[in-house]
Amino acid sequence: MKEVKSPRKPFIIYALVVAVVILLLNGLLFPNILEQRTEEVDYGTFMTMTENKEIGLVEVQDTEIVFTDKNQEHVYKTGVMNDPGLVERLHDAGAKFSQNIEEQMPVWMSLLLSYVIPIAIFLFIGNWLSKKMASKMGGPNSMAFGMGKSNAKIYVQSDSGIHFSDVAGEEEAKELLSEIVDFLHNPARYREIGASMPKGALLVGPPGTGKTLLAKAVAGEANVPFFSISGSEFVEMFVGMGAAKVRDLFKQANEKAPCIVFIDEIDTIGKKRDGQIGGNDEREQTLNQLLTEMDGFDGSKGVVILAATNRPDSLDPALLRPGRFDRRIPVELPDMQGRADILRVHAKKIKIADNVDFNEIAKMTAGASGAELANIVNEAALKAVREHRKFATQADMEESVEVVIAGYEKKTRVLSNKEKLQVAYHEVGHALVAALQTHSAPVQKITIIPRTSGALGYTMQVDEKEHFLMSKEELENKIATFTGGRAAEELIFHSSSTGASNDIEQATKLARAMITQYGMSDEFDMVALQHISNQYLGGDASLACSDETASYIDKKVVELVRTQHEKARRILEENIMKLHDIAKYLYEHETITGDEFMEILNRRPEQAGGPVQE
Repeated sequence: MKEVKSPRKPFIIYALVVAVVILLLNGLLFPNILEQRTEEVDYGTFMTMTENKEIGLVEVQDTEIVFTDKNQEHVYKTGVMNDPGLVERLHDAGAKFSQNIEEQMPVWMSLLLSYVIPIAIFLFIGNWLSKKMASKMGGPNSMAFGMGKSNAKIYVQSDSGIHFSDVAGEEEAKELLSEIVDFLHNPARYREIGASMPKGALLVGPPGTGKTLLAKAVAGEANVPFFSISGSEFVEMFVGMGAAKVRDLFKQANEKAPCIVFIDEIDTIGKKRDGQIGGNDEREQTLNQLLTEMDGFDGSKGVVILAATNRPDSLDPALLRPGRFDRRIPVELPDMQGRADILRVHAKKIKIADNVDFNEIAKMTAGASGAELANIVNEAALKAVREHRKFATQADMEESVEVVIAGYEKKTRVLSNKEKLQVAYHEVGHALVAALQTHSAPVQKITIIPRTSGALGYTMQVDEKEHFLMSKEELENKIATFTGGRAAEELIFHSSSTGASNDIEQATKLARAMITQYGMSDEFDMVALQHISNQYLGGDASLACSDETASYIDKKVVELVRTQHEKARRILEENIMKLHDIAKYLYEHETITGDEFMEILNRRPEQAGGPVQE
């Protein structure tokens, strides 16, 4: 789609400019005209001007004489002297006597310069600006200052627009949205049977899964105008402006029907109303106006409302009822095949080797969103440029996965030999516990090269197949793997370090979820003890139980983690020679692959070595 831009500046800026100009005119350009004071002269100057017939008006007072020049442009005054023939000389000089000479300029000139000219300038500039802004903002009836004007970006039909073929990994979402496209193309088919298209469709899913891209693809497939606006753009400082923008948006949409209106991050204005007095009246007015407009517009015209959010649980129920956003379309994280398809789509934009295995990369990126996969492809291209190559390779893609997961290699951080050895045993402890348990993902790579994320090393495990369910045994093995690093340190160095902080966090989180969410404890059976909100934003957990129960849950969590920690320690004790051999190899090479790890693990006992020496 091609965006139609409408640049504009706030009218208040122009008004301020005009005000400054008027102040300059009044205060700087005509200071002597607007506030002209009477000039005091001596009596000799007055007599000279009389003899030269330069006196215009004259007023003889008790203590002074006030007079003007011939053109009455300046006002003068002088003292009264004993001069018997003064009146005759003034008559002979052509002066006119007056009883009230203003010490300031004539009234007509004061009014002209102080009011008439500035107002005329203001009206002229205002008229010129209003015509100019009207042409930019959609006609002479545009709202004052453009505050009630919606900020929607308008995209029109374009041959190079986004289509469904540009979106990969979301086949179910595309199938549901294709029905909307078909309605916009062939509305008569639906009217013939009496069916009506849903007025609104809500795209829900984690960040980066392509909700906005899908909305643009719908508009591209339907070949209709596309209005795109963020929910935050409706929020204004002035009460009522958000509602005005909603009205303006739907007015424009009806004028350009059939079309698609897309509201991104709709939870900004669509949050549940709590009913408390003194809330955010502006947000609620905007929401009420949106509800009214969705009820009021004619769906048969072909105006489809799409919205996206990653917080569907926070939306007002009135927004989700039938007749408004009555179709909910999940846009979830892609599965393995979807990740491979997304990688292929983004790989078309760069030069890449022919032998790159996208399925292998997809296995390594479980849980990655479409945006993260696009970043992986881009990082691979950047690595190829840094190494002065013409195309990206499989190795570049694999390294870019590690960059996205753990960050770049931190070459400036040099570990001491003792720390390096400790990190080696720690990482091998993870890998060895994982490999010697059933239902564990195979080890893909082990490294002790520090990364910019703060990790001093990490162990990468990659499942051969996609898993959507995990058994209790698999989760327990996962906890044991998390504790394997600390267990190896305790076994070899008889001490512990801070390197296991993330492992502790992950093990505790998983153990607590097993008890409170998954019902994997005999004491609580299938009772939910924890509530999860914002599932698409990491999930905020809150206990839903008494304090006594919460205390008991803590004891069960500690017991579960301790049991798996002891199991990991026992596995390492039984295979301590393998631990030494693999740690020695890792210490010397800093990075080992999964194949190298398995080769050392499967060696015969007589080939094994001893503890690693610093």
